[in-house]
Amino acid sequence: MAADSLRGRAILVTRPRAQAQRLARLIEGAGGRAELFPAIEIEDVPPPAALGRLHEFDLAIFVSPTAVAKVMAQVRPWPRALRVAAVGSGTRRELEKHGIADVIAPASGADSEALLATPQLGAHLGDPAGKRIAILRGDGGRALLADTFAERGAQVEYVTCYRRRVPRPPAHAWTPGELAAVTVSSSQGLDNLFEVLDRELLRSTPMFVPHARIAERARSLAVREVVLAGHADEEMLDRLVAYFRSHG
Repeated sequence: MAADSLRGRAILVTRPRAQAQRLARLIEGAGGRAELFPAIEIEDVPPPAALGRLHEFDLAIFVSPTAVAKVMAQVRPWPRALRVAAVGSGTRRELEKHGIADVIAPASGADSEALLATPQLGAHLGDPAGKRIAILRGDGGRALLADTFAERGAQVEYVTCYRRRVPRPPAHAWTPGELAAVTVSSSQGLDNLFEVLDRELLRSTPMFVPHARIAERARSLAVREVVLAGHADEEMLDRLVAYFRSHG
């Protein structure tokens, strides 16, 4: 990839602050300028009581890299017999950074559906009836994982590791035409952006998203050009570069 593939283009990166640096470096390595504005602010919560009895569970599912970072800062050592699953490759990589090996994670995709379809998950749990499953996450979020396992007879417990908040408006207010692209990683983040940024800016700027569900939400908010990219940072960069090559 040419080092000037994105030269002169400002790309808004809206991942949570702790997860944004990698994509920002890739954008800048391609000659672009990464503008960082986390669409979700992360707020600490008191340590959940469930962290003291993780050894009682048959499986721990992490739904985000942030959940991994928050939990691993409080749980040492990790219970050796407790198997771990992740909804996507970014969460799996964060677990591996903390020394957790043999993580159950989808080979492609990064959502509840992809994890539920992972053969390793079924092989580990077998019949879920009676199994105890901890879902480590922020407050709120989709209920598909918990609902699916509960329907199959498992005992599911949410472990809330952090809270998500709408960010304050940025010190610098971008105007339409100032940004070449906006990258968004979640539907909640997208909704937050529409609360604090210029809506015409968001609607008129090409928006790159990693999932069809987020693309659908963006279109419902009247974003005029939505580009579906992959979940990984490299996939997002590749899609940005391909888009601007084809658009001059």
